[in-house]
Amino acid sequence: MDGIALEILWGNLISTVSEQARALQRIAFSPIVREAGDLATALFDAEGRMVAQAVTGTPGHINSLAAAGEHFVRHFPAGTLLPGDVLITNDPWLTAGHFFDITVMTPVFRRDRVIGFFGSTIHHTDIGGYGVGAGARDVHEEGLWLPLAKLYEAGRPNALLHDIIRRNVRTPGHVFGDLAAQVASGRVGAERLQALCDRQGLDDIAELSAQVLARSEAATRDSIRRLKPGTFHGESRFDVPGGTEVVLHAAVTIDAEAGEITIDFAGSTPQLPIGVNVVLNYTAAYANFAVRSCLDPELPNNWGSLRPVRVTAPEGSVVNCAYPAPVNARHVVGMYVPFPILKALHQVMPERVLAEGAGAVWTIQIQGKDAGGQSFTSSMFSYSGGMGARRGKPGPAATCYPTGIAAVPVEVLEAAMPVEITCKELRDGSGGAGAQPGGDGQRIGFRLRTNEPWLLNAVTSRTAEGPEGLEGGAPGAPGRFLVNGVPVSEAKKVVMQPADEVVLETPGGGGYGKAGR
Repeated sequence: MDGIALEILWGNLISTVSEQARALQRIAFSPIVREAGDLATALFDAEGRMVAQAVTGTPGHINSLAAAGEHFVRHFPAGTLLPGDVLITNDPWLTAGHFFDITVMTPVFRRDRVIGFFGSTIHHTDIGGYGVGAGARDVHEEGLWLPLAKLYEAGRPNALLHDIIRRNVRTPGHVFGDLAAQVASGRVGAERLQALCDRQGLDDIAELSAQVLARSEAATRDSIRRLKPGTFHGESRFDVPGGTEVVLHAAVTIDAEAGEITIDFAGSTPQLPIGVNVVLNYTAAYANFAVRSCLDPELPNNWGSLRPVRVTAPEGSVVNCAYPAPVNARHVVGMYVPFPILKALHQVMPERVLAEGAGAVWTIQIQGKDAGGQSFTSSMFSYSGGMGARRGKPGPAATCYPTGIAAVPVEVLEAAMPVEITCKELRDGSGGAGAQPGGDGQRIGFRLRTNEPWLLNAVTSRTAEGPEGLEGGAPGAPGRFLVNGVPVSEAKKVVMQPADEVVLETPGGGGYGKAGR
């Protein structure tokens, strides 16, 4: 396949999966998906290998979705599928690491055979059980576990599975609304792929997939071969809900001859009794993101380009937890995975890395009854801190790194749930000083419009020590979680009173280089 034809087809594939993502965001019920973009969509070939991803989506979702494709194909061989089938799972160890992230796969049939799949993973606001916090004692307390299954069979709903979901969640209308959005977006992708095959006279995408994946892998290996070989170490420390310190240690080995990178997390904290543990899929997702963003961010992100990077961690560690470890707040640790890797890569390409940032987004889930007595449960995302500074630029303030989701507008939050935002402003000076200063965190306050006690699940981090600077840069300010002005550090749900005010002060990013240099 010549380069010009391949480039035209590649542009068509990116447009197709991006349209799938836009359809998902337009239809979704949840502000987390619709406004914040907490999602991933991708095209897979008939072997379950991710060929192309949309231009929007989080690294944790998209790279975990990439790992899920082959599990679906192995469990549902092509001969067992029918037109109209839609597949589903939220198995933490097969996909994105906790029950809230549900993956839906839509097979694409052409001339009575499967030629590919369109997959999506989104964060659902409710999956029953404990909720999004870290207080559950094992994974079975955390919500509904959906094994690899058919959500639709030959175009008809799997009645038993639908009923099981409906009986196990608090807000079935929202859950099924978001599932319907995933199903509809998969159909949009399938229709666009059929149109592409018609225009180009293709019976399938096997040759196109092989070309894209082979070239992506070769280009990635070539980029690695240009790096200094050796093993380089980095370490990051931070506190999680309840005050426990977590240590992530990464040994990054660059094999320039083979064009491969191995990242080993041996020496990291063992898995914890609270729900911040991370499955290896999610760890690998953010580890790959860290490498790819420094290596050559213009390369396609797919099965081929992910293949030269291998991620290992001791089973039973906080970044490769063993069943039945609780995992619902896995983002708290998972979003710190890039930082020890970046510290190791600083010894190889210092101009391409950044200082430590706030890390994980601060997540709030609220449950209760509004002033009219109507029950509600919802998650509120996008409470980000400051990013770390770069060698030549300051760190952006209040920016979700590494996850990349957007902030949900205050007006949308207040319209979607009985919450009143009392303040939302930058924490001036919370970024670390340096030749390039770190980004500032932010201060967000809220109370609920309710006449009854309500439940708060708050998942915070970096409240003991702020993010480290690089090359003499000062650390950023640590965060603070306040209830009525009193600092709180809890891994479990907290009972709140109607007039209580919650204030979140997210950390600032670390500075880069000594100030005045």
